[in-house]
Amino acid sequence: MIYKYLISVCLLLLFILPSFGQSGQIEGQVYDGEEPIPFASVSIRESGKGTITNESGRFTLEDLPIGKYMLDVSRIGYLSQEMEVVLEQGALDVDLKISLKPISTLLDQVVVTGTRTDKRQTDSPVIVQVLSSENLTDVQACNISEGLRFQPGLRVETDCQTCNYTQLRMNGLGGGYSQILINGRPVFSPLTGLYGLEQIPANMVERIEVVRGGGSALYGSSSIGGTVNVITRIPEAASYDLSFTNQWINGQINDQIISGNVALMAPSEKVGAALFVNRRRRRMYDHNGDNFSELPELQNNSFGVKLFYQPGRNEKLEVNFSSLHEYRYGGEMVEGPAHLASQSEERTHNVLMGGLDYQVNFNKDNSSFIFYSGFQHTDRDHYTGIFPDSATAIQDHLVEPPYGKTNNYTLQAGTQLNHRFSNWVGTPVFTTGIEYVLDDVVDSIPAYQYLIDQQTRNLGAFLQTDWSFGNLQLLAGVRADKHNLVDGLIASPRVSVLWKFIPDAQFRLSWGTGFRAPQAFDADLHIAFAGGGISRISLSPDLNPERSNSLSTSLNYDKGGEHFIAGFTLEGFYTDLKKAFYLAPIGMDAFGERFEKRNGPGAEVYGLTLETRANYDQKVQLEAGYTWQRSLYKEAVEVIDGVPALRNFLRSPDQYGYLTLTWFGSKRLRSSLNAVYTGPMWLAHFAGAPEQTNDELLRSDSFVELGWRMSYTIPLKQAESGLEFFGGVKNIFNAYQNDFDSGKNRDSNYVYGPAAPRTFFLGLRFRSM
Repeated sequence: MIYKYLISVCLLLLFILPSFGQSGQIEGQVYDGEEPIPFASVSIRESGKGTITNESGRFTLEDLPIGKYMLDVSRIGYLSQEMEVVLEQGALDVDLKISLKPISTLLDQVVVTGTRTDKRQTDSPVIVQVLSSENLTDVQACNISEGLRFQPGLRVETDCQTCNYTQLRMNGLGGGYSQILINGRPVFSPLTGLYGLEQIPANMVERIEVVRGGGSALYGSSSIGGTVNVITRIPEAASYDLSFTNQWINGQINDQIISGNVALMAPSEKVGAALFVNRRRRRMYDHNGDNFSELPELQNNSFGVKLFYQPGRNEKLEVNFSSLHEYRYGGEMVEGPAHLASQSEERTHNVLMGGLDYQVNFNKDNSSFIFYSGFQHTDRDHYTGIFPDSATAIQDHLVEPPYGKTNNYTLQAGTQLNHRFSNWVGTPVFTTGIEYVLDDVVDSIPAYQYLIDQQTRNLGAFLQTDWSFGNLQLLAGVRADKHNLVDGLIASPRVSVLWKFIPDAQFRLSWGTGFRAPQAFDADLHIAFAGGGISRISLSPDLNPERSNSLSTSLNYDKGGEHFIAGFTLEGFYTDLKKAFYLAPIGMDAFGERFEKRNGPGAEVYGLTLETRANYDQKVQLEAGYTWQRSLYKEAVEVIDGVPALRNFLRSPDQYGYLTLTWFGSKRLRSSLNAVYTGPMWLAHFAGAPEQTNDELLRSDSFVELGWRMSYTIPLKQAESGLEFFGGVKNIFNAYQNDFDSGKNRDSNYVYGPAAPRTFFLGLRFRSM
């Protein structure tokens, strides 16, 4: 009987031992139609194990035990896909063919800005909108200022008739309430915010991620309105892209842009570089015939590079560097030095910015450590002045003209640790980190006895947990900041919930707090013309921090079929500001109007944003957004001496929106129609120009700005390239402000509506295919 038992055991071991300790692999190819998709992400859900496809779209996941696996496959610009794969005895090597559908509306990209970790858009508890480089091309954006208008809840405005500095408003809050990041780093200083949106060329950008509202509180001070993360071009495969564009402003003025991009990749795919260059030359434009410009002269030269190196499968080093040079002149259209013009502003910017990021994954990819740093340095020479009338004043002006000098630098460094607890309920991901930001600006104009000498230092630490319970996800975190201009430690908590109550819809609810330090922000550093002099802003010695509470909720629905996908997002938002900043008139001195930044009685901003999107068979695509909102002080504040106080924020329309409609006739032909609507808003208009004899508050007109672009590409198969011809028109019906002030005593801040009049453009593009 014993020998029968031994035979049974041996037979059992014979079957068991071959499978014990065996492992298999999952390999395959990811493609779009007949074309392979390189650099797609292929990962095993909840294990953290993953890889990316090579230039042929191939991937391999090795050393996998027998069992069931859920694969997630994603790539920017494509609908993500998930599939179940089974490794079993006799089938240990699985070879897959995975097809991803392109989707230009970018409904399900992998984004990082909302949570500081990689997330699919539909899995992010915080809404993250994406503006791709393709979107920028469709609306013929020369820089990010022209592109950001085509995002829900965002509005870009021009705030000076002479120099044309721009400001980004998010959910009804001004530029000082929004934080602009370059590759995730807050090196966009308050000074850079004055002209930086126009200085960053569109061909520098891979994509722009936008988080609206207090959900971005983990990024610290100044992110009350939201966060814009400009992600520069990433090397993916060897390629090149060269283009030349000529624009005719109102049929008169030439505006020429030359841009180029080159991407290099080593055969090992462990080293790559993406380079960009851009050159722009625009002449001045006078709209009302007074020989004073409404659009300044621009001379821009910029270049930069982004490099990556992967020393191992779990490590990555990224380095980026950019140089932005700009000469800008506006005012009286005469030759010669700026101080001899009747009225003018002249700016010469030299901006250097860059960063370094290192990431290593460990603990079976359940943990990652990130070190990051960034910097920017701005050297600026500038002139802001009016040629005086009296002989004595003229003599003083010629002896000491009001030229100025600005030196500004920003330094930032930090670390971040992510860890996934795979065995916990909800598979939570904990994120913690610490970062330090220093910004120093010295801006002086001796002739005006004007000096800004401001240094801000902020040490911040953050902790965040991200839990997933089936269809429910919870994101909770807190950031603590120690700012040198604020007494004590400021804690800013945030909670966001995502509920996927049906497969095609998501409901989100977010609450967060934030603060703004009592410091000078972008618009505070601008000197404007008004009443025959210059207006300046100073800070009240009693200025306290501004605090915020923000609440937002949204419903997101997208339904796809074999030939179409369509959806909408409805978002409601509310922000309560305590000790809200405002500008109070404090009289005049020998040089002109003076304003003081003070704490007001508080304010509230609330509204609704509706976003719609649809794509039919990759032939026709629609994207649109419309915002209804109010921005009100809780008590009326005086903004002009002798004029009744006002509760409304200035320059904040109650309604605004955008639309883009793109038709893909074929792989060669593409056409895009776009529109931007700006509703009426309250404006301050100061006396000084012949047309304006008294100071007043008034409501502007509304504007609808239409644009159109068409392109046709001729394939050059032997050169593996394409030659694209494109053209179109911006502001088709010339919906441009028609009541500008005239002459040297004009109120330069009295400007609203579209940034430029009707503009025709033609261009040529040569790129690899």
